[in-house]
Amino acid sequence: MLRDWIMGFAGLACLTAGPAAAAEQTDREAARQYAACMSLAETAPGEAFDEAIAWRDMGGGNAASHCQAKALFYLQQYGEAARRFEALAQAVKSGPKFKAELLAQAAQGWMQDNNPERADDVLTAALQLNPEHPELWIDRGLARAGFRSYRTAIADFTQALELDPDLVEAYTFRAAAHRYLDELDATTADLERALALDSLNPDALLERGILRRLKGDAAGARADWLKVIEVAPGTAAASTAQGNLQNLDLGNSNG
Repeated sequence: MLRDWIMGFAGLACLTAGPAAAAEQTDREAARQYAACMSLAETAPGEAFDEAIAWRDMGGGNAASHCQAKALFYLQQYGEAARRFEALAQAVKSGPKFKAELLAQAAQGWMQDNNPERADDVLTAALQLNPEHPELWIDRGLARAGFRSYRTAIADFTQALELDPDLVEAYTFRAAAHRYLDELDATTADLERALALDSLNPDALLERGILRRLKGDAAGARADWLKVIEVAPGTAAASTAQGNLQNLDLGNSNG
């Protein structure tokens, strides 16, 4: 996959037409530089951003620009990162699946920037390029749920499951969308499928706890949320479970 990225970026081509061995060596060096920059973007994004600028000025081309965009994402400059990912998708000369991946990264930026409508637009474009990718359907479903279009979100999660019927996250997210529409029987069915596939999935357990609480089963809700904290400590799901437990305790003390 890394080589596909490098070969997709015209800026990393040899500057002069040399022997094949020299071109191959240049390719390997560019691949190493790209991998190092992309890794650094996750751990030291400010440093990676500066290195990517220097690399771009030395002819790093689109590969350097991609590292810049990733660094901006980890610097929490989500909107700017998303715009750069979109620009890269337009600029690269690679195939449609590669462009769709770049658009998916742009959509992540727009979601983090609290702009699910723009994420929806970007993911719609990505799906036109690669409609057989179930994760793209899930991502668009999440974007649509983000602006409360739950019925269309359910349709996207269902499409993902038609492509891959074992996607626990698709069942879980579809269950949540059904819950927001007060379709609790459908929520129950989807969570049963999700937990049959992965009995310790924290998001599914979190959602089942919410469902149980809505049905008046406080003990069952507590058990699910405690299990989330046990199996996925330090995660967003665990944080939400902890907050739900506190609210449950306050409700019990007030009752």
